[in-house]
Amino acid sequence: MSTPPPAITLRGVSKRYGNQTALREMDLEIAEGEFFCLLGPSGCGKTTTLNLIGGFVGPTTGEILIRDQRVDRLPPHRRNVNTVFQSYALFPHMTVRQNIGFGLRMARVKQSEAAGRIEEALGLVGLEDFGDRLPTQLSGGQQQRVAVARALVNRPAVLLLDEPLGALDLKLRKRLQVELSQIHREIGTTFVYVTHDQEEAMSVSTRIAVMSEGRIQQAGTPSEIYYRPSNRFVADFIGESNFLEVEASGGDVRLEDGRSLPCAMNGWSGGTKATLMVRPESVHIGEPAEAPEASLRGRIVQTSFLGSQTRVAVSCDAVTVPLTATQFGRERIAARDLALDREVAIWWDKDDAVLLPEESTQEEEE
Repeated sequence: MSTPPPAITLRGVSKRYGNQTALREMDLEIAEGEFFCLLGPSGCGKTTTLNLIGGFVGPTTGEILIRDQRVDRLPPHRRNVNTVFQSYALFPHMTVRQNIGFGLRMARVKQSEAAGRIEEALGLVGLEDFGDRLPTQLSGGQQQRVAVARALVNRPAVLLLDEPLGALDLKLRKRLQVELSQIHREIGTTFVYVTHDQEEAMSVSTRIAVMSEGRIQQAGTPSEIYYRPSNRFVADFIGESNFLEVEASGGDVRLEDGRSLPCAMNGWSGGTKATLMVRPESVHIGEPAEAPEASLRGRIVQTSFLGSQTRVAVSCDAVTVPLTATQFGRERIAARDLALDREVAIWWDKDDAVLLPEESTQEEEE
């Protein structure tokens, strides 16, 4: 049985505007049926990448293929792609049904077939009873669902979503994240989703590309990106991290003062100087007398109760910046044991620490 071609292939694709480079040469494959997220801060190149796939801008170099068909020379309406924008872009004078069916009418789909597909799309986004309303009679979340239904009714090979939930409040955004994931599972269309919200990317995507300054820093599953970041930028952008400057040699990881730290080097070959990363939820806090040998001593400088978790900052003699530990639920240390200025020990399991290359945030010279 042959393997289906990737839904999207970018080969040596770059984009420049005069002397400014928006996207450096990129090779990328997105598999059929993936929920793929382009994640990064403003100006990192994620929206440029989406616009290149959609045909709204042309590449400076390279080729773009959709299901093995080259499309970078085709206008947007001749690509098997539809886009959902943050602004919804609904026609205010048209009903929900008319908005959803607009693309079908432009494609001259028979009215009998179009009616069935419109009802199917309404059901997919849970708006069966809203077909005769105008966009102004809908909430923001409902309008966004209409935009998704309008994009899906033409059955595109790829659905592009450009920060589609950015204008919604937090609770509604979280609810629609779940709904989008359900829609994706039901129809199996390839989704390419742009966001700067790391939590949103982690919750909806099957794979993430973290971008910075026109480059993909790392692409992988949410778990890979979170637990095994490839460099400090990725580790710092996704979630919260503790960083310690260390020396790694001879199968051992040590601070500058020679103190050994737990870390599985896993064939580390990045040089002697490195940055050790450990997530706050992996840091244990306890009494100094009961701590393992490879631990750090320090004093609590801040305790923040956040409902489901308690965040504790510990200042250690051997580290310039306080290290953060997160205690969850009722199993966290009692409040009296987290008093300010209390002396504690902190440690972590060696498999929870990751070595990152030194100077991993510096860009190579052009």
